[in-house]
Amino acid sequence: MKYLEKVSLPTPARVFDAVMDDGAIIRVRQHGNPAGPRLVLSHGNGLAIDAYLPFWGPLRERYEVILFDIRNHGENPLHGDPAHHHLVQFAKDLENVCVAIDRELGARPMAGVFHSLSALAAIRHAEAHPERWRALVLFEPPIYPREGHPLGVEQLTNKDSLASRARRRTERYARPEDFAAQLASIPAFKRWRPEAYELMAYATLRPEDSSGKWALRCPREFEAQVFAETRDQELWYAVGRLKVPVKLVCGDPNLEDVGAPALIGRALAEEFALAYEAIPETTHFLQIERPEECIRVTESFLAQHGMAA
Repeated sequence: MKYLEKVSLPTPARVFDAVMDDGAIIRVRQHGNPAGPRLVLSHGNGLAIDAYLPFWGPLRERYEVILFDIRNHGENPLHGDPAHHHLVQFAKDLENVCVAIDRELGARPMAGVFHSLSALAAIRHAEAHPERWRALVLFEPPIYPREGHPLGVEQLTNKDSLASRARRRTERYARPEDFAAQLASIPAFKRWRPEAYELMAYATLRPEDSSGKWALRCPREFEAQVFAETRDQELWYAVGRLKVPVKLVCGDPNLEDVGAPALIGRALAEEFALAYEAIPETTHFLQIERPEECIRVTESFLAQHGMAA
């Protein structure tokens, strides 16, 4: 167990490195019940999967929970070339991660449970490798709307704003607790579970010997680059033609401070008749706001597709 101030992070049963086609390393962690259905989980841009412990922690009793961070995030060593830090590469990385999981843990049916940026990568990956997935549960994939869609301007504004804020992020903190306090003071994050602020701080910062401080694990320019460049309208149509059962789980579209991805998820579900559920009183961070509801929705969909625990 890695103990933080308010919560303990469980020790994985297995840890192994998957090597990407350009030499980047992605560190894969196995948690939970190895006899249960296999779930593969990852996170959103600039974040890290350990921060989602309120969501994936309770799944460990019934499922084999496989976690990985997107390249240049979380537990992964920094692979310094920003030219390889983009959605097409993330989708390629996902296949390399799947190959490594099969090699290290044995091939078994898998379901993917992905949030935000990793959900976009999963869509691209599932187009090329539908046989990999028994089902996909996608939490708020921030897809850029098709040409002429009324949500296009809103998502463009959202992406520009996120990229601008990422470029201005504080790069170093004296302690993770300082970052946690900053997160807790942001009105948009007021719905997070109390332990989530510290989890997010520790998961997204690493100790830096040269300065004696804690630095962002994902460099802010890498995070900003993804927000600025991930605007592929073809993804809108890709969701509708996937050969894998997909469920979209989104924040509450009726909130006053609703984000564009929640509205986009509802619009996608309506246009392509996709399975969809909105979690009341949640935002883009729904898995660390109301994890129990997110677990209920996830398990219900998995059970419909041969992945009942």
